[in-house]
Amino acid sequence: MLLEVIATCMDDARKAEASGADRLELITAITEGGLTPGIGLVEEVVQKINIPVHVMVRPHSRSFVYDEDDVNTMIAEIKAIRRAGAAGVVLGALTEAGRIDEQALAALLAHTGEMQVTFHRAFDELKDQFAGLTVLSKYKEITRILTSGGTQPAPQAIPQIQKLVDHSQGSHIKILAGNGLTPEGIRQFVTQTGVEEVHFGSAVRLERSGLLPIDSDAVRRLADSLK
Repeated sequence: MLLEVIATCMDDARKAEASGADRLELITAITEGGLTPGIGLVEEVVQKINIPVHVMVRPHSRSFVYDEDDVNTMIAEIKAIRRAGAAGVVLGALTEAGRIDEQALAALLAHTGEMQVTFHRAFDELKDQFAGLTVLSKYKEITRILTSGGTQPAPQAIPQIQKLVDHSQGSHIKILAGNGLTPEGIRQFVTQTGVEEVHFGSAVRLERSGLLPIDSDAVRRLADSLK
């Protein structure tokens, strides 16, 4: 079982790694669902942390629908993140009609190179997630989908996530479950859904607040429970 933990600063990154996280999702603006962090932070974390670092590429929190200027901004960020040596990027783009924006996606993936690519929770706003999974399966660069099975917290969408896991079998895409997961309920959730990767944010922070530091003991207990 792989544990991914959100980091918003170097302190988060160090604590998460030391406490047993397997991978970081590096972001800023955690209360807005995550935006692209500054390249200085990206460079520092990649240089000083040994576990894989996947960096959010999201230029604003208005929506997941991006115009040409947004896409150009995202391309510039992807290039900088790749130069910094990050293991992966986390991105996504939708059309006004609520489908995956393949034109924008192809433009972004043209610059990801050897990095892994996670399609983020824009996936949870799709009208048809199974059709979306089929679309994303066409892109070898995309290695996983971060999802809560819809707009609700993941524990409330166990049947949907289990179906997504089933539909992903035989493809190169893994389902990374996140949003609303708790350390107390994680073993049952994993058993019921069959996911092999889980994503934690505020639930492993002090007072379970996104604006407070990572709780090293909480991460350690969670990592131990997933072994």
